[in-house]
Amino acid sequence: MTVRLPDFPWDTLAPVAARAREHPDGIVDLSVGTPVDPTPHVVQEALRAAANAPGYPTTIGLPELGDACRGWLGRSLGVTSPVGVLPTIGSKEMVAWLPTGLGVGASDTVVIPEVAYPTYSVGAIVAGAQVVATDDVESIDAPAMVWLNSPSNPTGSVLDVDRLSAIVSWARERDVVVVSDECYIELGWDATPISILDPRVNGGNVSNVLALHSLSKRSSMAGYRFGFLAGDEGIVSRLLGVRKHLGMMVPTPVQHAAIAAYNDDEHVAEQRDRYARRRSALKTVLEATGFSIDHSAAGLYLWATRGQDSWATAEWFAERGILVAPGAFYGDDTHVRVALTATDERVNAAISRLSE
Repeated sequence: MTVRLPDFPWDTLAPVAARAREHPDGIVDLSVGTPVDPTPHVVQEALRAAANAPGYPTTIGLPELGDACRGWLGRSLGVTSPVGVLPTIGSKEMVAWLPTGLGVGASDTVVIPEVAYPTYSVGAIVAGAQVVATDDVESIDAPAMVWLNSPSNPTGSVLDVDRLSAIVSWARERDVVVVSDECYIELGWDATPISILDPRVNGGNVSNVLALHSLSKRSSMAGYRFGFLAGDEGIVSRLLGVRKHLGMMVPTPVQHAAIAAYNDDEHVAEQRDRYARRRSALKTVLEATGFSIDHSAAGLYLWATRGQDSWATAEWFAERGILVAPGAFYGDDTHVRVALTATDERVNAAISRLSE
């Protein structure tokens, strides 16, 4: 069977990007959440120290890596239950391959958020499953799995304890796996994001519950491609068996870098402050320009609208040499996603252009 996937969204943005590049002072790219700040020295040093790695890594990763991930979960997110931990080659590959790894197939339904990162849908399509995009999770009869995303990419909305608890309880009654993508969880601004692994959500029982985490944003390590899945130990064990067969292993030097990143909180606070300054400056100028900022309580994006078609708004930005992502990429035709991941110099350039 041939799997037919939608066009890659950012390929369709190329003509708009070309227009933005025509600006005399160059493009300000606020379309993709690609970190631009230096990878922390503690991480770089750990990578260099582990560079001599002639042997194959294990799929489950170093014991010290599991300890570092669990230590961070407890220290930063209040996780107290025993959890399985599975390293991933970045978080996107797990989003794309998790339905397949769980054995989801043509007779199954995967629920994704109504406005969502496109790869949730792509992963379900690759597995041959049906996709339903809705935030009213409980309205779907017996799905195989449910994706949550809090803080949300693109909207920045946050699910509170009561909502998460309700979904987990509903899913547990029906033996449905719930997976929460929490890659932006340390970047709360107007709300404090809560992990699905928090005992206030699951009552200290993580059965059928998984959380996905990443070092890309919080540690400026997108180029390292490291993430991890944590939660129900039985599910993690089954996924480990699948990934062993497929050769999905995180390189040993990257594992050491991840250990250093999860054992150090100082660099995260520093990076958070950088993003907070950029967020405040961009939010102020966008609102002064007539945009409304919706949701955006956490994460790396401002979800902005003037009530126009999202592609028309993207063109409006491009005429000023600024590239943003149309909300149509995510299932919303009236918003654009404005990323905070540009250097201070480029953010200031955007502010200057929007203020003219």
